[in-house]
Amino acid sequence: MIAPETTTRPALALPQIQALASVDMAAVDALIRDRLASDVVLINQIADHIVSAGGKRLRPMLVVLAGRASGAVSPEHHQLAAIIEFIHTSTLLHDDVVDESDLRRGRSTANALWGNAPSVLVGDFLYSRSFQLMVELDRMEVMRILADTTNRIAEGEVLQLLHVHNPDTDEAAYLRVIERKTAVLFAAGTQLGALASGADVIAQQKLYDYGMNLGYAFQIADDVLDYTADAADLGKNLGDDLAEGKATLPLIHAIAHSDAATRARLREIVENGEGQAMPEVLTAIKATGGLEYSQRRAAEYAEAAEKALDGLIENDALSALRGLARYAVARKH
Repeated sequence: MIAPETTTRPALALPQIQALASVDMAAVDALIRDRLASDVVLINQIADHIVSAGGKRLRPMLVVLAGRASGAVSPEHHQLAAIIEFIHTSTLLHDDVVDESDLRRGRSTANALWGNAPSVLVGDFLYSRSFQLMVELDRMEVMRILADTTNRIAEGEVLQLLHVHNPDTDEAAYLRVIERKTAVLFAAGTQLGALASGADVIAQQKLYDYGMNLGYAFQIADDVLDYTADAADLGKNLGDDLAEGKATLPLIHAIAHSDAATRARLREIVENGEGQAMPEVLTAIKATGGLEYSQRRAAEYAEAAEKALDGLIENDALSALRGLARYAVARKH
């Protein structure tokens, strides 16, 4: 629904956003736990381990907030939010295996506790459970959006793999990975929230654009935190991306703007996945303004996310979405 000219409400802070969404999120969490259940004990153990690890539940929250921004929220929104969270959780299980990660959200990863094969297979269970939930809704447009989104996420996983230990990864290639690995799921969540509230195609597109830009902002900010945050706050090992041979934006910028000798050394670090070279890399990043550049790029996407909401009817949920765009780039973990 597009509004006549109105005054933009101020963005909400995270505690206000969480309070606004609390009733819906309690319903989403209850549905997630109910639909996680399996008569295969190991599935329950691994699924419960990763879901109970917490996290901000940002992706399902976007579904219900986009729904509230577009009208009323119904049980369909709760089911869509659970679907989005199942898809996201399955990608985490697969990511940790591919990346050989042993720590996530301050806890041992599922693959560190149970091994790679169970983690991959439970990830598959969560993918298939999400599709069962989709079919229950019996809406072809919903299934099309989610099927296309899931396929693009899989493409993103493979695309990222192609750039591992590749010092020639540039900003454009890095952004292509973010689009598929992160932004498309954010955008699907906000689009589906609007669709389930009966929003018209213009409003759906605005909320899709908001989600896409928010996804870029969130991931770039996340990659900055890998070089700046406290490990205890971040809940994972600092420098994991470096050890895995992943060049994220701060390092990509440093490679592009360093002198020849430093550039050669940074390329070597990426090729070899030298996680222990974190201090050396951080020195080069700081010398070239890589952190500030990356923070600016994240802020630009966050501003674009807010801009995408212009013209929608002002309400508390829209203020919450603005607040999430600001939180995405201001957070410390």
